Amino acid sequence: MTLQWAAVATFLYAEIGLILIFCLPFIPPQRWQKIFSFNVWGKIATFWNKAFLTIIILLIVLFLDAVREVRKYSSVHTIEKSSTSRPDAYEHTQMKLFRSQRNLYISGFSLFFWLVLRRLVTLITQLAKELSNKGVLKTQAENTNKAAKKFMEENEKLKRILKSHGKDEECVLEAENKKLVEDQQKLKTELRKTSDALSKAQNDVMEMKMQSERLSKEYDQLLKEHSELQVFTKLLNYLLMRKW
Repeated sequence: MTLQWAAVATFLYAEIGLILIFCLPFIPPQRWQKIFSFNVWGKIATFWNKAFLTIIILLIVLFLDAVREVRKYSSVHTIEKSSTSRPDAYEHTQMKLFRSQRNLYISGFSLFFWLVLRRLVTLITQLAKELSNKGVLKTQAENTNKAAKKFMEENEKLKRILKSHGKDEECVLEAENKKLVEDQQKLKTELRKTSDALSKAQNDVMEMKMQSERLSKEYDQLLKEHSELQVFTKLLNYLLMRKW
């Protein structure tokens, strides 16, 4: 086996080992997700797609080369089988045909398992996310169920309390309503008295205003009479002095 096919065979064995490890039932998907979330994978994530495509291309090239070798030695095998003159060449051709078929299987299964490995990692990651989301949803549902049960219990307690204290509350409400009605009546009475006093005060103010106007008129009349009396007194004094 040449160096390149030895490397491909080693790669195939490594793929089989990784697939078997990923399929172990006692390792949960959450554990694999924690492993995949290491910082090392984040650093090589930029080169992962390029490396994946490069390996696929190399495996496809090796697979096509193996197919070519198989077809080549199969046709030679048919020719050599028809002729019995070269028995050594027939055995040598069969050996090369066996090697080419082996290389075909190695490259084909390596390519197939490489695609399966990529898909398996993707499915494990998705399953881990779904399981974590399921756990979160389950926790939320349990919390909601507990809150609903607690609310129902409190509602039942309130109903029982209302039933037991319903009559007392009705009596208290009736007493409060009566007190409110009495207070309303008192307020109406006081308001009526206040309005009557206000109207009486307004009437008194009007009467005082009218009296003030009458006094003002009488005062003006007195002032006028006083001025006339002063004029008459001055005239009388003047006449008396002239007579003497």
